[in-house]
Parts: sequence; C-alpha cells; structure tokens
Amino acid sequence: MASRSRLAWLQRVSTLLVLGGAFAWLLLSWDRSPGWALAGALAIACFHAGVLGLEFLLLPLASRGDPTPRASLAELFKAWVQEVGFATRVFGWRQPFAWRREPDELRGEPGLVGIVFVHGFLCNRGFWTPWLREARARGHAFVAVNLEPVFCSIDDYCDTIEQAVARLEAATGRPPLLVCHSMGGLAARAWLRRSEGWARVAHVVTIGTPHRGTWLARFSRMPNGRQMRIGCDWIAALPGAEPHVGRLFTCWYTNCDNIVFPPSTATLPGADNRLLSGAAHVDLAFRPALVEEVFALARRLPAEDASPASEALHRKNGEISLVGGRTGP
Repeated sequence: MASRSRLAWLQRVSTLLVLGGAFAWLLLSWDRSPGWALAGALAIACFHAGVLGLEFLLLPLASRGDPTPRASLAELFKAWVQEVGFATRVFGWRQPFAWRREPDELRGEPGLVGIVFVHGFLCNRGFWTPWLREARARGHAFVAVNLEPVFCSIDDYCDTIEQAVARLEAATGRPPLLVCHSMGGLAARAWLRRSEGWARVAHVVTIGTPHRGTWLARFSRMPNGRQMRIGCDWIAALPGAEPHVGRLFTCWYTNCDNIVFPPSTATLPGADNRLLSGAAHVDLAFRPALVEEVFALARRLPAEDASPASEALHRKNGEISLVGGRTGP
C-alpha cells in the first residue's frame, strides 16, 4: 500500500478550508442575522452540490440522440440527491482522511482470484473503502492502487498497475481481476496495451469508464483530462474493438452519469455492457446489485467457465438492464 497520497493532503486541506469558511461566516454573521448566518454557512459547506447540479443540467443537453434510454427529470433529481451524499463521504472523508483505513491484503482464501482496484480521476484508494472491507470479508486477496501524480498522462499510471498485478500474481499464483472506476478503466486499457498483458488478467470490470471519452473533458486542460475527450487520438489508439478485448471486459454504465456522458460512451464494442438505470457517477460504484454481481463474477473466475451470468438480470438486445439500490458507506 502507498505510504503517501498527495491527493489526500490536497483534499484534506480543501475540506478543512470549506468547513473553516462556513464556521467563520457563521460566527461573523450571527449577530447581524442568525438566519442569514445559517444560510450562508450552509451554502459554503454545500457548494459542491451546486457544481453537481450543473453537471446534471448538462447531461441531458449533451446526450440528445444517445441510444441509452433517457432519464426522466425525477430520476435525474433523485440521482443528484444521492450523488451529493456520496460525494460528501468520498471526497470529504474517505479519500482525505481514511484512505489507509483498509490496507492491502495478500493472503486470500485458496482458489479465489485476487482483485486489483483502480480508482478514477481526482480519487485515491480511499474511494474503494467499502469494497475493500467486502473483499476481505469474502476471502479475496486485493491491492488498491493510488494513481499519482494526480495530473499527468494516463500512460504514466501503467507502472503502478503493473506493480499491483505482479504482487497479486506472486501472492495467488493466478491472474487477478481488475475492478476500475471512471478513468481507472482507461488506465487499465493503457496498461494492457503497453504490457500486452491479456493473459495476465482474469477479467476487467469497468464502472462508469469513459471508454469513448466524455463530453465534460472538453473543459479540461490537464493531460489526463484531455485524454478523455470524445474522439481524441489517445482514446482511438487504445485496444477496444478486438474480439479478445470484448470477451475480457464487463462495462457498467448508467443513464444518470453526471461525469461520463453521453451515457453510451461508457461502453465497449463486444463487451458485456450492463446498464444500471438511475445511478450517478460515484453512486454507481456502490449500488448493491453491482457490487454483488462483481463479487459473484470474482467467485466464478477460477472455474473453467468464467462468463458473467445472473438469473436476476434481464438480457435484452445484447445488453443487461438492471435497476437497484445503493450500499451504505
């Protein structure tokens, strides 16, 4: 496990600054108007909710013509409320303060596949805290990476993924499962391209990964942000349409993703593309139905037939549609 995380330090500082600003406003404004003081403090503390709200407003505008079923206004509002809660927990606690709470585990139950967890943009291994607890409880060896520097080429993360895969290969004697959120799925594909490591992974699960880019990336000036632009040369050069790539990937996506949209950009041709309606970008990674399906897949992978299947899912037009709840922190 990484000993340091610059992102954790940055998010710790930003969280404390926001809370300090809200408290300072409360103290300075209380004598003039308690109601104004409370409203201002709440607005400062919940500024991120407004940013998320803007993303949800842009989502349907940029997704016109996308083949994914369009989310209703009620679904988008519910997804926004849920995302505010998850973003607060992930970016305000797990990543800045609790990212080392669940250390890597290299001693898994014999016969079970190990899991490499790869987070996304502006995240660290703390993102996966509930998953790491669950993996430990289910007997899986696992490694959760920190992709740093925060702002660099996605190709620069290949060495980190290589080290994690090698550690689990040595510990379990078999290729691991890669579970990736958002940009982490692109980092995994970059690693596969560089290392030609198709035989070194049992399967790759991506959750809200901009496999074909995302509309929002047009506003980024960071190297890894620019590499997530729709139609960019970097994404076009990644492996993705080859038959062996499709068989290797399960791609979860949602019609309420406030970061990766239009929604179908989170799918890969020929992959096992699974639509989970009504979830937002961070929320998607913690839906109980998704978590259960991924661990069920991990349980089956050592078997000779490791193709994902579930009686609880409804297959239609080559995709899987599923509606579920969410898991707690």
